[in-house]
Amino acid sequence: MSVLAIDAGTTGVTAVVVEHDGSIAAKGYEEFAQHFPRPGWVEHSPEEIWQATLQAVRDVLQGYDAARLEAVGITNQRETVLLWDRETLGSPRRAIVWQDRRTADLCTRLREAGHEQRVSELTGLRLDPYFSGTKLMWLAENEPHTWALVESGRYAIGTVDSYLIARMTRGTWHATDVSNACRTLLFDLAAGDWSDELCALFGVPRDALPELVPNWGEIATTDPRSFLDLSLPISGLAGDQQSALFGQTCFDEGDSKCTYGTGSFILTNTGSTIPHSDAGLLATAAWRSPDGALTYASEGAIFVTGAAVQWLRDGLQLVGSAAETEPLARTVPDTGGVVFVPALTGLGAPHWDPHARGTIVGITRGTTRAHLVRATLEAIAFEVRDVLETLAGAGAGLSALRVDGGASANNLLCQIQADQIGVPVERPATVETTALGAAFLAGLGAGVWDSTDDLRETWTLDRRFEPQLDRAAADAAHAQWTRAVERSKGWAD
Repeated sequence: MSVLAIDAGTTGVTAVVVEHDGSIAAKGYEEFAQHFPRPGWVEHSPEEIWQATLQAVRDVLQGYDAARLEAVGITNQRETVLLWDRETLGSPRRAIVWQDRRTADLCTRLREAGHEQRVSELTGLRLDPYFSGTKLMWLAENEPHTWALVESGRYAIGTVDSYLIARMTRGTWHATDVSNACRTLLFDLAAGDWSDELCALFGVPRDALPELVPNWGEIATTDPRSFLDLSLPISGLAGDQQSALFGQTCFDEGDSKCTYGTGSFILTNTGSTIPHSDAGLLATAAWRSPDGALTYASEGAIFVTGAAVQWLRDGLQLVGSAAETEPLARTVPDTGGVVFVPALTGLGAPHWDPHARGTIVGITRGTTRAHLVRATLEAIAFEVRDVLETLAGAGAGLSALRVDGGASANNLLCQIQADQIGVPVERPATVETTALGAAFLAGLGAGVWDSTDDLRETWTLDRRFEPQLDRAAADAAHAQWTRAVERSKGWAD
């Protein structure tokens, strides 16, 4: 028995087949275009996401017998919002991506009107362009003709998961789960449902939003006419970071993981308790079981980590691939005094400054591309340390940090991370834990696995990185980073 998992990320779609022992039997990947119509704006074409999904699944099925598949699970970039025609499934405009900063002034307006405390109380979030609600408010104010079709019921609103479900089922289902819904600014964490109060505040018609379904169980069924001749139950669903928490088998209160993706996200399972933080962390729904029980998590969201490496590759062309960063960075013993703050789309936790911008300080005539690449890896580790310190002191309460995502394959990054937080970093044998979580959820929903205890047995360690750097040296490097962060803040109007 095996499960197909679709991980619809920010820069591409990964499809994997996961066997009963947790191993990945087949994998496909397809990138899609990033659109930047103005500085600070980031958009995706829904159709390009769909075509990338189909191609990634085609790649998987070239080397795997589709008849062995029991179910499909979906995980996705979360706060990105899409509109589509309920009949034709075509989209009237490009999706507004979670990294998009266009609503910074709108957030300021809402904050000055006194709404932030109530929004935070209900949602566990803050007024930041990161989240979906202000994106929808912007659409209503700036594209009234499009928005009129949302209000009339012709256009549906959703995140990437609900869009893919609509495409995979020929428009039969309009559904999402709590882990995606809770990132929209329209979801009441305590009630576990869409909030009429928040929908009214942001001007979003509740009827346009998806139905809320459990994270595993009978959700929908794919239509073979739309989905590559496959008729499979869609039985698992989760936003990417909650999916990675599930894929890392962080089922107990206090379990933590860090995913290095386009951004980096540190989540800690808080059980049935909604976490509260005055220090820049978010409260989020982790998952809802078929019996209705909600599990929550505390989250530190860092906007740009892997995307900084992508920028080195595509923007500056300093490297030909992400894999080149480790050997190049190892050619120098340190950064030569260079510090890079990758606030390319503002700063997330714990600073929350949408007006911050990328900053490189300490450049001299002796600076080489190797120094800048090493500074980028250090920046990722510093950003994660900042979040962990906000959680309760760097490494405090942690016996180890479980890591995953593409950049976790970089041994130098993992070592720098262990040195900075002062506790071991554990990398599992399968670092595609976001996709793995979607497969686990779908497999639970379809009976491939009987319980979370079965899933725990699939987790195996690849490598453990012990701290090696002297704490005084680690702290001095971090102090230099903190100075640079302050210089990056408030740069853009």
